[in-house]
Amino acid sequence: MHSRIAGTGRYLPERVLTNDELALNVATSDEWIRTRTGIRQRHIAANGELTSDLALAAARRALDAASLSVAELDLIIVATTTPDVVFPSTACILQAKLGARGGPAFDVQAVCSGFVYALAIADRMITGGLAKNALVVGAEIYSRILDWSDRGTCVLFGDGAGAVVLVPSERAGIMSAHLHADGHYKDILCVPGTVDRGAVTGTPFVHMDGHAVFKFAVKVLAEVAHEALTANRKTTADIDWLIPHQANIRIMDATAKKLELPLDRVISTVGAHANTSAASIPLALDVAVRDGRIREGQYLMLVGVGGGFTWGSVFVRW
Repeated sequence: MHSRIAGTGRYLPERVLTNDELALNVATSDEWIRTRTGIRQRHIAANGELTSDLALAAARRALDAASLSVAELDLIIVATTTPDVVFPSTACILQAKLGARGGPAFDVQAVCSGFVYALAIADRMITGGLAKNALVVGAEIYSRILDWSDRGTCVLFGDGAGAVVLVPSERAGIMSAHLHADGHYKDILCVPGTVDRGAVTGTPFVHMDGHAVFKFAVKVLAEVAHEALTANRKTTADIDWLIPHQANIRIMDATAKKLELPLDRVISTVGAHANTSAASIPLALDVAVRDGRIREGQYLMLVGVGGGFTWGSVFVRW
């Protein structure tokens, strides 16, 4: 038994924050942001809008695309760094909002690699007989953990959610998954604050060493893509679409260059929604599925890297 992706969905909050608007409050400009990151705008969650709300909207669209009812779901995994509350999990909250019952529901915290991790787990649970139909969601509200006076971080991130539905299949849709982490790099991208008896200790905002992140990300994304190709006896020429974590255009372009892959075979949506962490890969996937670029029989390389440091790939046949 294998698994395949039967439906995709995405949701972006209504409010759009453009580079020009951002430049009114922080020392930056549209040109500075676009030339360094490829980002034109980002979406910002409304007051009172929760990560589970974003996940719910994306999940419903994925279920519709898969022609699957909520009653047929028996596994929900949410990849997020920005849960609604400390506990219960955002997945359990999403389960209640969907009206699903009984099946396992849990969160995965691997930051920007979270969706790749969650997809790999769901695939193994289906192939191992522990689940049949799985909902995998990446959802984030990064706007609430940003220092909006720090142009080195606040220009990079946005809010959003993307979802896929995995179902059993006689042929492999998820060809293989390859996951890694190295906690020795934990300090170059992190939110080092903690909650202690109701007070925040440390900083509750994103901290990033941009230069170190760039070097590390490009190296491991190319390596983990090659790992997947080797495992499946494929070459770069077999990749129809590279769908990388949408961090910034420079990392994405550099990764494609290392793989000797033409840029016109890279799915890039970062300009429209910025870095949405665990939501970025399923957001980009849904865009390319719905605009017709992704077609049956094509090979997709999903690669993610994020704080921890974590990284991974999932090789998919559509």
